[in-house]
Amino acid sequence: MNASKGIASLLRAAPKAARKTNPRLRCVPLPSSPRRALHNASTRAAQAAAVPASEPALPDVPLSSNPQLAFPCLDSVEERTQRLNKRSMSGPEPSYTSGATESFHSDEPILLDWGGVLPAFDIAYETWGTLNADKSNAILLHTGLSASSHAHSTAANPKPGWWERFIGPGGPLDTDKYFVICTNVLGGCYGSTGPASRDPLSKQHYATSFPILTMHDMVRAQFRLLDSMGIDKLYASVGSSMGGMQSLAVGVLEKERVSRIVSVSGCARSHPYSIAMRHTQRQVLMADPAWTQTRGNYYNSLPPHQGMKLARQIATITYRSGPEWEKRFGRQRADSSRPPALCPDFLIETYLDHAGEKWCLEYDANSLLYVSKAMDLFDLGKGLQDATAQRRRENAGKLQGATTQQSSQDTCNLSLPDQPYQETEASAEILAGTRDSGVATDQLSEDLIKGMAPLRDIPTLVMGVASDILFPAFQQREIAETLRKAGNRRVTHVELGEDRSLFGHDTFLLDLEGVGGEIHRFLG
Repeated sequence: MNASKGIASLLRAAPKAARKTNPRLRCVPLPSSPRRALHNASTRAAQAAAVPASEPALPDVPLSSNPQLAFPCLDSVEERTQRLNKRSMSGPEPSYTSGATESFHSDEPILLDWGGVLPAFDIAYETWGTLNADKSNAILLHTGLSASSHAHSTAANPKPGWWERFIGPGGPLDTDKYFVICTNVLGGCYGSTGPASRDPLSKQHYATSFPILTMHDMVRAQFRLLDSMGIDKLYASVGSSMGGMQSLAVGVLEKERVSRIVSVSGCARSHPYSIAMRHTQRQVLMADPAWTQTRGNYYNSLPPHQGMKLARQIATITYRSGPEWEKRFGRQRADSSRPPALCPDFLIETYLDHAGEKWCLEYDANSLLYVSKAMDLFDLGKGLQDATAQRRRENAGKLQGATTQQSSQDTCNLSLPDQPYQETEASAEILAGTRDSGVATDQLSEDLIKGMAPLRDIPTLVMGVASDILFPAFQQREIAETLRKAGNRRVTHVELGEDRSLFGHDTFLLDLEGVGGEIHRFLG
């Protein structure tokens, strides 16, 4: 049947009233159609409201053997999109904030590891406790990917912080003894310079003209803050998750300026599984039309909140553990008296949906892209460190022209490979520890041993959690074993089994006794 005959056939089959009132074949269901009864929702009210006036509304579904499923989850997202669309017409996206902070401003440009330059930058920070006379009791606390500097409540911001129970008199970070400093990382969006900040040259938001960052760049910016405070040496560098990576980077970059290192649920180099999960989050986020159509320059229009919501849901899956969710949710449905739906139905689905919705507009999408990429690039191996040092020497001249327009040679020239990746290894070869490059696992470890040699004389606490799937416990064992092979005789390695913690990667936020207790003992 050709197209014209098919259309004619459909016209003959359609009710006359429908043909008369709707020449575009938008079939009208019978009044008794039960297609929305599943959730007692109104007929496409949200969908119709969310569609721009210039586009036709979604077509109604004709009478069929079974009722059309309702999609309240999509209706909710579309309603929110419409509200955001109306808001964006009256002004730019509001700034991301976690409350009052202190701010350090540097007018001195900073050269980044991959050749980018920031002519000036700000670092938001908060402090607790009192810095002693010789400034020897300072602890630098590093955050996870999406955390702000608000680790504990302050007089200016009494809202509980993300490590509220861990900081304070008598706590793991005892403010009767220590002066605790926590920053929002360079590239973040809670007061520190990041993609949402304005470029001093263009006066516009950096957006995706912001340069690629590394963990080491973030640490360099933090030490500019310490320099301004007159702190020559830290009592300790403490961090969990991404902060655990930064804490180790402190020992590599500034071994003479730190007396102790604590790394919880971190790694010495990013591994494929973690990179893959963060890549998936970025791809979902960048597929949001609000991001794709602007290539990340969305600050005066609609933010990519749908992509951010989905990215956060993926992240949440990696933050918690199967055992905990088995106990909390099991296979329980939100309402077992109703038929199953394609929208969130099981309790675990409703939890993920809520987690994504709650967070999707609290953190800048571009900061998520840049900071998560910095995590992927993290590798303390000697080979990468040497290559980075050489690149920094070659790019040092850029600091002289930091306030002028960059040349066209700085434009990103990355291209996708002509041929997709092809699997060439047999399972037996993989199990034997070989790579298609011919480099054996023990040789890769030797590179890491050389790279972590600067930490040889620094007492280090390394903690892992057996239920962590994002930074599995073998990665913390790798840190401890590598440090010992590098000659460090003061390595304390603790691994919390599932009998002590079921909270997966988020254990560092929740387990005051296990994580907090070990930190307290280590710091003395």
